[in-house]
Amino acid sequence: MTDSILIMLVLFNPLLMAAFLHPVMNQLSFKVFFKVVLRAFVISGFVFLLFAAAGDALFTRVLQVRFASFLIFGGILFLIIGIRSFVMGASIIGELRGEPEQLSGSIAMPFMIGPGTISASVLIGSRHSLGLAFLAILISLSLSCLFLMIMKRIYDIVHHRNERLIERYIDIVGRASALIIGTIAVEMILNGIDLFRKTL
Repeated sequence: MTDSILIMLVLFNPLLMAAFLHPVMNQLSFKVFFKVVLRAFVISGFVFLLFAAAGDALFTRVLQVRFASFLIFGGILFLIIGIRSFVMGASIIGELRGEPEQLSGSIAMPFMIGPGTISASVLIGSRHSLGLAFLAILISLSLSCLFLMIMKRIYDIVHHRNERLIERYIDIVGRASALIIGTIAVEMILNGIDLFRKTL
């Protein structure tokens, strides 16, 4: 189960998420930011638990597509994001604005719910019993949420005196994390190809 928790944490990449959410951290108080992020994690959690429970059957029986197709397309999409992140840094994502209720959905969809985390949820559901799969996903979500809260608290303390340093950190993290994103994307494509070959 430890491996499943780690892969979800790597895909969540809370360091990169904190860099992307810099505008939201700057805009909201700690209390409001906590509510927004917690709501986003709850939305994401329901989606991941659904895919973990339904597994490959959701693609083959409901959507009438092969899971391999999702892995290949998701990997290509993830690879494009990785390349753009490496070239542009965290500026790849525009500034998020709006009411806290709207921000939760905006954070959940591009930052948490993606091809990598969905495919990982399906794989976790296939590796473990339903209870252990749910537990692994909930632990990874909780740890990521906790890390973001810690980053928000640190940001509130240092951002007035070290704004340039924070901006530099965001740029470096955005580009460095692109290497991880790209690597995971290629792995997804290769896994999709292997899975497709097995069906032939």
